[in-house]
Amino acid sequence: MKQAKDYIVFPLDLPDYDKAMSYVEALKDHIGLFKVGLELFISQGPDILKSIREAGGAGIFLDLKLHDIPVTVQRAFMAASVHGPEFVTVHCDEGEEILRGVAENNPSGTKILAITVLTSLDQEKLRALGYRDEYANHIAALVLQKARIAKAAGCHGVVCSGLEVAAIKRELGPELIAVTPGIRPAWSIVDQDDQKRIVTPADAVRNGSDYVVIGRPIRDAKDPADAAKRVGEEIAEAL
Repeated sequence: MKQAKDYIVFPLDLPDYDKAMSYVEALKDHIGLFKVGLELFISQGPDILKSIREAGGAGIFLDLKLHDIPVTVQRAFMAASVHGPEFVTVHCDEGEEILRGVAENNPSGTKILAITVLTSLDQEKLRALGYRDEYANHIAALVLQKARIAKAAGCHGVVCSGLEVAAIKRELGPELIAVTPGIRPAWSIVDQDDQKRIVTPADAVRNGSDYVVIGRPIRDAKDPADAAKRVGEEIAEAL
């Protein structure tokens, strides 16, 4: 049975191997997944994935946000899946073809997560990028449309904010995995946050999130393991 801590994804947004592994050792028994993004993967390469696996405890979420022509993304995904991550992310922006190509060429069965709309984007930024008002003014509608494309293509899940997850689950069903970044525990929310669409862990889980990505509140805490436990307690109450 999935425990409260299994919902927590901690992003290793660090370029340094020793620093990253210090968080792995401290948190591996208190969270579900370590998220390895572009910074750490580019600076350390696949060896960091091997080290995380060997440490035991939490699994790996390889957040590369693959985005290129379809054949390049297919090959990159297959190369990434060799390292045994539970999830690899692919952008939705190229539409169904690129996602379907990955889904149909996935012999390892690595779970494919489609990136819908980054949580750093708001209405003003979407308008500046040229999105029509029907989507720029209604981000949830844009996220839902991209989630429809992802499911139709055969993706296992999507990355979306906690504000949109309820609508996605309602329309597309509980089996579509929803991973929500931009999560801030109630005790950690501050002004001038770089995430524009944030919710608490409890609210995200109540809305249907299967995993919540929580970085700064845990990373910057005096005792990261204790902070992770506090997040787990919030999630347990929601469950």
